[in-house]
Order: sequence, then structure tokens, then C-alpha cells
Amino acid sequence: MKSNKKDNRIVYSTNPDYSFDEEEQSQETLAPNQQKLYVFLDKKQRKGKNVTLVKGFIGSENDLKELTKRLKISCGVGGSSKDGEVILQGDFREKVKSLLEKDGYKVKISGS
Repeated sequence: MKSNKKDNRIVYSTNPDYSFDEEEQSQETLAPNQQKLYVFLDKKQRKGKNVTLVKGFIGSENDLKELTKRLKISCGVGGSSKDGEVILQGDFREKVKSLLEKDGYKVKISGS
């Protein structure tokens, strides 16, 4: 029996044959040339401030954080990674596109 919480911890099981196998659910990071990233400009639910979003990254959370860190340093802005997206403060679509293409990613600017 599993808990309905997000972390899905085992609370109690009545099955005597049940074995708890902790498997890492980390996703394998694809090579940059196999990934297609989308760069957006967004200001919804952000009090009118512009943010640059990078979506479509397929890989582990650590690799996403490393990519976020490189982009933040290169653009000289703050940001974060959340729910598989990179969020950078400000409008840096063209700069992010050129940085990602230099790293070997396929990049497309979407939206307005």
C-alpha cells in the first residue's frame, strides 16, 4: 500500500512477499545533438516581468542544474531550474539560443 503523497513512500504493506526495491528514477541525459530545446519569453504570473524559459531538456536533474548554471553565468542574470525548465530573469532569447547552439543543442525560439 502506498501513500498518496508526492514522494510515494511506503507506509505499510500487508503483503508478506512484498519487497521494497528502491530504484533510482533518474533519467538518462541525451547528448546535446539529440535534444531539441525551445526558448520562450514569458511574463504570465510574473507580475509583468519578462523571463526566458528553456523547455524540452531530457536528462537528469543534476545536468539540468549544470546547464542552468552555465546559462545564468553567461547571461549575467539570476534564474533557476524547475519542473524540467530553465528560467532566466529577463529577455535573453537570442543570447541563450546562440549559447545552446554553440554547445551542440538544436534550438528553436517559440512564441512572441
